[in-house]
Amino acid sequence: MRILTAESMARVDRTAIEEVGIPGLVLMENAAIGLADGVGDLFPEAEAVAIFCGPGNNGGDGFALARHLDARGYRLELFAAFAGKGPSEDCATQRGICEKQAIPVTPVDDEADALEAAAVAADADLVVDALFGTGLGRPLEGVFATLVESLNDLVVPILAVDLPSGLNGSKAEILGPHVQADATVTFAAPKVAHVFPPTSAAAGELVVSDLGLPPALVDEAAEEGGALHLLIPHDLAGLLPRRDPDSHKGTYGHVLVVAGATGTAGAAVLCARAVVRSGAGLVTVAVPEPLVATVDGASLESMTLPLAAGPRGQITGDAVAPILDAAEGKDAVALGPGLGDDDDTAEAIRDAVLRLPVPLVLDADGLNAFAGRLGELAGRPAATILTPHPGELGRLLECSAAEVQEDRLAAARRAARESGAVVVLKGHRTLVAVPAEEEAGDPAVWVCLAGNPGMATGGTGDVLTGVTAALLAQLLARSDRGGDGEEVEGGDLAAAADAARLAVWLHGRAGDLVAAAGSEPALAAGDLEGGLAGAFRELGEL
Repeated sequence: MRILTAESMARVDRTAIEEVGIPGLVLMENAAIGLADGVGDLFPEAEAVAIFCGPGNNGGDGFALARHLDARGYRLELFAAFAGKGPSEDCATQRGICEKQAIPVTPVDDEADALEAAAVAADADLVVDALFGTGLGRPLEGVFATLVESLNDLVVPILAVDLPSGLNGSKAEILGPHVQADATVTFAAPKVAHVFPPTSAAAGELVVSDLGLPPALVDEAAEEGGALHLLIPHDLAGLLPRRDPDSHKGTYGHVLVVAGATGTAGAAVLCARAVVRSGAGLVTVAVPEPLVATVDGASLESMTLPLAAGPRGQITGDAVAPILDAAEGKDAVALGPGLGDDDDTAEAIRDAVLRLPVPLVLDADGLNAFAGRLGELAGRPAATILTPHPGELGRLLECSAAEVQEDRLAAARRAARESGAVVVLKGHRTLVAVPAEEEAGDPAVWVCLAGNPGMATGGTGDVLTGVTAALLAQLLARSDRGGDGEEVEGGDLAAAADAARLAVWLHGRAGDLVAAAGSEPALAAGDLEGGLAGAFRELGEL
């Protein structure tokens, strides 16, 4: 599913009207039908609805909605909050139709009207915000600010039309007073403000309604300035490796995990267990020799490979040759969790990573070894997936975690561009950035809505690394996703992008299932292993 800006959505509407020939009033009617369905689906107990319409086309959607709700038997209070502004042509048409259908319209022209209207709305079961849409470019003030703040004070749920009034669809930025909606019905595609915090919190539950637009118009608009997408289960289901009755363990790939040091054996275990639970046929875990017994006992289904350890129980340069030997014949390597960050270990990591001839998932201390040296990864001989949290990405880009968080989208795109790798920027609204085929192109980015704050605990990133490596191995071992031996179009990088998108959603969904069955504060990284079964099942049933 594409994510648009207010400007790109305006171009879609304009092209649909002027070039395709779909009248604006038809689009408005389609929007109203979607809104009416949304009212019924999202607020099934509502019988009395107060609708606040602004002077633009968003208000026109509100007037059209009033007609459909009236036909469905709802009790209505309909307000024209124009505050002396002239309505758009389509808005005026829709208001006129309402009046001809004997639906009373109450004007809201000043702050006293706003307060009185809000008092009337307090008796409704639902308030509909159709004041302003996605293109608002300045803070609300005067009567509109008063109205918005008064509606927020009510103990009545609010449904926003397209976007909560007071926000700009192109920016994840709070401009000033704005509606705090319980749900939002938007059209054709989600907008930037719906997806990214802090504005996403104001939208509440998001529903995307079809306007009957040609899909190509949305796709073309979304490509401008770098494609931005939502990770949607129905889009991902076709990527999931399927299990054939006549398959065997070799069919589903062999993953090499390089992880752990004295005191961090758990990272190696969590990663290995996640690889097993995510469908890889074989798993070998290469760990410093003192950890072998611990990892053997905690991950029964995986094999272990002892690596020479330094005095602090961490790998050194002596481990590089065994790692490279072990990687021969493997489908994917996961490297980094718990390896440690002393100088000898970092040097060994860089040596191994730049020479590994197989696709790689690089995490944790594997990433820290390349702090300030991100561009070196572009020289790797096989596809790479990086899975940093904001602090790790800041070290790679030589900036602070706070600077990464200020513009996560730009940071993820920069990292993908400079490294040539698929970049998974973890955190609230995890991002997956995929390098463009053209060197100068903007990386495409996918945004994951799954996941919850309970996953902000040690070890969940190690689980994601394992899930990602397992899926990468399976997609490469059965690269046509059907088992007849044909190669994936786009090669290893395409498989890496598919694996990262699948893993991020499955990992987040597993966390949501675990939290729903227990609680967010009680969630531990090891619990995700159980949640993965449900997440895989849900995706496999689509």
